Amino acid sequence: MADPARARKLAVRIRQIVSAAIETQIKDPRLGMVTVTDARVTSDLREATVFYTVYGDETQIADSAKALASATGVLRSTVGKQTGIKFVPSLEFVADIVPDTARELEEALERARHADAELARAREGAQYAGEADPYRRPADDEDEDEGDTVASDPADDGAEHPAPTRSAQ
Repeated sequence: MADPARARKLAVRIRQIVSAAIETQIKDPRLGMVTVTDARVTSDLREATVFYTVYGDETQIADSAKALASATGVLRSTVGKQTGIKFVPSLEFVADIVPDTARELEEALERARHADAELARAREGAQYAGEADPYRRPADDEDEDEGDTVASDPADDGAEHPAPTRSAQ
Protein backbone atom coordinates (compact mmCIF):
# COMPACT_ATOMS: atom_id res chain seq x y z
CA MET A 1 0.00 0.00 0.00
CA ALA A 2 1.23 3.42 -0.92
CA ASP A 3 1.17 6.51 1.20
CA PRO A 4 -2.22 8.29 0.87
CA ALA A 5 -0.43 11.60 0.28
CA ARG A 6 1.48 10.03 -2.61
CA ALA A 7 -1.76 8.70 -4.11
CA ARG A 8 -3.32 12.19 -3.91
CA LYS A 9 -0.30 13.79 -5.54
CA LEU A 10 -0.31 11.20 -8.30
CA ALA A 11 -4.03 11.76 -8.87
CA VAL A 12 -3.49 15.51 -9.24
CA ARG A 13 -0.62 14.91 -11.64
CA ILE A 14 -2.67 12.44 -13.70
CA ARG A 15 -5.51 14.97 -13.93
CA GLN A 16 -3.12 17.63 -15.22
CA ILE A 17 -1.43 15.32 -17.72
CA VAL A 18 -4.70 13.88 -19.07
CA SER A 19 -6.34 17.28 -19.48
CA ALA A 20 -3.30 18.66 -21.33
CA ALA A 21 -3.07 15.54 -23.52
CA ILE A 22 -6.75 15.74 -24.44
CA GLU A 23 -6.20 19.31 -25.64
CA THR A 24 -3.00 18.72 -27.59
CA GLN A 25 -2.64 15.04 -28.57
CA ILE A 26 -6.12 13.59 -29.09
CA LYS A 27 -7.46 14.57 -32.49
CA ASP A 28 -10.59 12.41 -32.51
CA PRO A 29 -13.48 14.32 -34.15
CA ARG A 30 -15.96 12.65 -31.78
CA LEU A 31 -14.30 14.35 -28.81
CA GLY A 32 -16.36 17.35 -27.70
CA MET A 33 -15.58 20.05 -25.19
CA VAL A 34 -14.24 17.78 -22.43
CA THR A 35 -13.20 19.09 -19.02
CA VAL A 36 -11.33 16.82 -16.63
CA THR A 37 -12.80 17.55 -13.20
CA ASP A 38 -11.07 15.05 -10.93
CA ALA A 39 -8.86 11.98 -10.79
CA ARG A 40 -8.63 9.36 -8.08
CA VAL A 41 -6.01 6.68 -7.66
CA THR A 42 -6.49 3.50 -5.66
CA SER A 43 -4.30 3.01 -2.61
CA ASP A 44 -2.13 0.45 -4.40
CA LEU A 45 -1.56 2.92 -7.31
CA ARG A 46 -2.76 0.33 -9.85
CA GLU A 47 -5.94 1.98 -11.10
CA ALA A 48 -6.89 5.58 -11.74
CA THR A 49 -10.38 6.90 -12.30
CA VAL A 50 -10.60 10.13 -14.28
CA PHE A 51 -13.83 12.12 -13.97
CA TYR A 52 -14.84 14.39 -16.82
CA THR A 53 -17.71 16.55 -18.03
CA VAL A 54 -18.75 17.33 -21.57
CA TYR A 55 -20.41 20.52 -22.69
CA GLY A 56 -23.22 19.56 -25.02
CA ASP A 57 -26.19 17.28 -25.48
CA GLU A 58 -26.50 13.55 -24.90
CA THR A 59 -25.07 12.55 -28.30
CA GLN A 60 -21.96 14.66 -27.74
CA ILE A 61 -21.53 13.11 -24.30
CA ALA A 62 -21.83 9.59 -25.73
CA ASP A 63 -19.44 10.38 -28.60
CA SER A 64 -16.90 11.88 -26.21
CA ALA A 65 -17.11 8.78 -23.99
CA LYS A 66 -16.34 6.58 -27.02
CA ALA A 67 -13.45 8.85 -28.04
CA LEU A 68 -11.94 8.76 -24.55
CA ALA A 69 -12.31 4.98 -24.38
CA SER A 70 -10.45 4.61 -27.69
CA ALA A 71 -7.71 7.03 -26.57
CA THR A 72 -7.10 5.34 -23.20
CA GLY A 73 -3.89 3.63 -24.35
CA VAL A 74 -2.36 6.84 -25.71
CA LEU A 75 -3.29 8.72 -22.56
CA ARG A 76 -1.89 5.98 -20.32
CA SER A 77 1.45 5.98 -22.15
CA THR A 78 1.57 9.79 -21.90
CA VAL A 79 0.94 9.57 -18.16
CA GLY A 80 3.73 6.98 -17.85
CA LYS A 81 6.24 9.10 -19.76
CA GLN A 82 5.50 12.27 -17.82
CA THR A 83 5.29 10.79 -14.32
CA GLY A 84 8.22 8.36 -14.57
CA ILE A 85 6.69 5.83 -12.18
CA LYS A 86 7.47 2.13 -12.42
CA PHE A 87 3.90 0.93 -12.87
CA VAL A 88 1.51 3.21 -14.72
CA PRO A 89 -2.05 2.90 -13.41
CA SER A 90 -4.77 1.79 -15.78
CA LEU A 91 -7.11 4.65 -16.67
CA GLU A 92 -10.86 4.54 -16.46
CA PHE A 93 -12.97 7.48 -17.62
CA VAL A 94 -16.21 8.21 -15.79
CA ALA A 95 -18.67 10.95 -16.68
CA ASP A 96 -18.96 13.29 -13.71
CA ILE A 97 -22.52 13.83 -12.45
CA VAL A 98 -21.67 16.70 -10.10
CA PRO A 99 -22.66 19.43 -12.61
CA ASP A 100 -26.01 17.72 -13.21
CA THR A 101 -26.61 17.47 -9.47
CA ALA A 102 -25.66 21.12 -9.02
CA ARG A 103 -28.06 22.12 -11.78
CA GLU A 104 -30.88 20.15 -10.13
CA LEU A 105 -30.13 21.81 -6.78
CA GLU A 106 -30.18 25.26 -8.40
CA GLU A 107 -33.57 24.48 -9.95
CA ALA A 108 -34.92 23.30 -6.57
CA LEU A 109 -33.64 26.47 -4.89
CA GLU A 110 -35.26 28.60 -7.59
CA ARG A 111 -38.59 26.82 -7.03
CA ALA A 112 -38.26 27.47 -3.28
CA ARG A 113 -37.51 31.17 -3.89
CA HIS A 114 -40.56 31.41 -6.16
CA ALA A 115 -42.79 29.75 -3.52
CA ASP A 116 -41.42 32.11 -0.83
CA ALA A 117 -42.14 35.14 -3.03
CA GLU A 118 -45.73 33.98 -3.61
CA LEU A 119 -46.19 33.41 0.11
CA ALA A 120 -44.87 36.92 0.84
CA ARG A 121 -47.32 38.39 -1.69
CA ALA A 122 -50.19 36.49 -0.03
CA ARG A 123 -49.15 37.81 3.39
CA GLU A 124 -49.07 41.47 2.34
CA GLY A 125 -52.77 42.19 2.95
CA ALA A 126 -53.35 39.57 5.63
CA GLN A 127 -54.65 40.43 9.08
CA TYR A 128 -54.75 38.48 12.31
CA ALA A 129 -57.84 36.35 12.83
CA GLY A 130 -58.10 37.36 16.48
CA GLU A 131 -56.39 40.05 18.48
CA ALA A 132 -53.00 41.25 17.29
CA ASP A 133 -51.48 40.14 20.60
CA PRO A 134 -53.43 37.16 21.98
CA TYR A 135 -51.24 36.67 25.06
CA ARG A 136 -52.44 37.81 28.46
CA ARG A 137 -50.42 40.49 30.16
CA PRO A 138 -50.11 41.04 33.94
CA ALA A 139 -52.16 43.90 35.37
CA ASP A 140 -50.50 47.32 35.25
CA ASP A 141 -49.10 48.90 38.43
CA GLU A 142 -51.72 51.65 38.20
CA ASP A 143 -54.54 49.12 38.60
CA GLU A 144 -52.96 47.70 41.77
CA ASP A 145 -52.56 51.15 43.38
CA GLU A 146 -56.26 51.95 42.99
CA GLY A 147 -57.52 48.99 45.00
CA ASP A 148 -55.25 48.71 48.06
CA THR A 149 -57.80 46.60 49.88
CA VAL A 150 -56.80 43.14 50.94
CA ALA A 151 -58.85 40.42 49.38
CA SER A 152 -60.62 38.22 51.91
CA ASP A 153 -60.71 34.49 51.91
CA PRO A 154 -64.10 33.25 50.63
CA ALA A 155 -64.09 30.48 53.25
CA ASP A 156 -63.60 33.06 56.02
CA ASP A 157 -67.00 33.73 57.61
CA GLY A 158 -65.70 36.28 60.09
CA ALA A 159 -65.73 33.96 63.12
CA GLU A 160 -62.62 33.24 65.09
CA HIS A 161 -61.40 29.73 64.67
CA PRO A 162 -58.92 28.33 67.15
CA ALA A 163 -55.70 27.10 65.73
CA PRO A 164 -55.62 23.34 65.49
CA THR A 165 -53.42 21.76 68.15
CA ARG A 166 -52.11 18.34 68.69
CA SER A 167 -53.32 16.71 71.77
CA ALA A 168 -51.13 14.20 73.48
CA GLN A 169 -53.23 11.21 74.33
